[in-house]
Amino acid sequence: MTEILIDGQNLDLDMFIEVVRNNKKVKLSEQSIKNINNSRALVDRYVDEEKVVYGITTGFGKFSDVIISKQDTKKLQRNLIISHSCGVGEHFSEDVVRGIMLLRINALSKGYSGIRLSTVNTLLEMLNEGVHPVIPEQGSLGASGDLAPLAHMVLVMLGEGKAIYKGEELPGKLAMEKAGIQTIDLTSKEGLALINGTQVMTSVGALTIYDALNLSKLADISAALTNEALNGIIDAYDEKIHKARNHIGQINTGKNLLDLLNNSKMTTRQGEKRVQDAYSLRCTPQVHGASKDCFSYAKEKIELEMNAATDNPLIFTEEEQVISGGNFHGQPMAITFDFLGIGIAELANISERRLERLVNPALSEGLPAFLVKKGGLNSGFMIVQYSAASLVSENKVLAHPASVDSITSSANQEDHVSMGTISARHARDILNNSRKVIAMEMLAACQAIDLRGDTGLGAGSEIAYNIIREEIPTLTEDRIMNEDIERTEKILKNEKLISKVEEKIGRVL
Repeated sequence: MTEILIDGQNLDLDMFIEVVRNNKKVKLSEQSIKNINNSRALVDRYVDEEKVVYGITTGFGKFSDVIISKQDTKKLQRNLIISHSCGVGEHFSEDVVRGIMLLRINALSKGYSGIRLSTVNTLLEMLNEGVHPVIPEQGSLGASGDLAPLAHMVLVMLGEGKAIYKGEELPGKLAMEKAGIQTIDLTSKEGLALINGTQVMTSVGALTIYDALNLSKLADISAALTNEALNGIIDAYDEKIHKARNHIGQINTGKNLLDLLNNSKMTTRQGEKRVQDAYSLRCTPQVHGASKDCFSYAKEKIELEMNAATDNPLIFTEEEQVISGGNFHGQPMAITFDFLGIGIAELANISERRLERLVNPALSEGLPAFLVKKGGLNSGFMIVQYSAASLVSENKVLAHPASVDSITSSANQEDHVSMGTISARHARDILNNSRKVIAMEMLAACQAIDLRGDTGLGAGSEIAYNIIREEIPTLTEDRIMNEDIERTEKILKNEKLISKVEEKIGRVL
């Protein structure tokens, strides 16, 4: 399929990634075009009749009781965008911005928003032609929707603000001209339709859950390598144990570890060297499995929100009703993203504990201190563990739930807010930290295997080991470890390692 069809109903995580990271183009379905035109017709009628409807013929928030004349409706919508462009801080990455645009198009395509088809098509053209508005990360309360960041998206549609086009940051008007896209003038309801929604938090969260699902696989692979480096006991991964508890994530993790370690000559059985391992090895299925179950929940909620109508008011054409409600409120996603962040953080927590066992001579079953020969002259992996410990400590701060906080806004009209965009950004930051920690563990495990003496790795772990060693040689004396860590993290990001391992063991982890 050359294009992704947008209909407001069927967007899923894989389609989302195809558009935002692989630049697949999108088009509106015929039904969506009808839905958009029908809802716009009702808005036009209410404007002609000068009917009092929130956001169409009234002001916004606390100004909802201020009636706006018919001749001022266009200025009202433009003023909304200009005044709400209050985002601050670092700018969202290109994939997040593309996700924001895609999700807003998908929501508008449902036909509850009252926007003109031509306006939706302008946003669609921007996405397809690669005009990416510069959107600051901070400034959303996640309750009246992601107002401030979404307003920055709309600025470029008006020929204002800034955008990235073909790698260059340009004034919004110039970026649109270079891409051959006409700027627009908003009319009644359109500004509100474009910025009332949870698309910023949902875009950040969707990218984070996609990466978290991959990180979960990498965590299992890394744990398998560490298990071999420490001659771990595989009895703890026996399917009978996990079915006795019957949590699906735990069952799947135990199976993953056994498949990864199949035919390994470096693992042990219960009682051969010791009766049982420490929790960071023995309880890997329980801990990783809990995170997997968290991710399953988060993915389900995120895909629901991807296809949700999150405007206010919503226009129901069959009933000829315009109803003011609260679908823009981000609480369902805020709690989800807080949970997601905790699930990711736990993968890093236990990974760092396994890393500590690798470098600590009191715990490493005979490996040299800090995984280096001529210790003292060389520090080896000593500070790698420091860095990992720093990152997991930072994760613990980031994992404090944003959704339990609320600050009133709009003169107490908006007296409970979700902070969902903060929770999504925190989950993303935890993900980035956690990938680094798992890269450190995997790097250390490969070093430990070399020092232990590779007597035969498992079916899946051997593939991972070889991919790492193709890029990064064994450490024989001190070198700049930051470079090794960054190269390992790059390997983990490109998904090649996962696909090669899955190909070898004959199933998806």
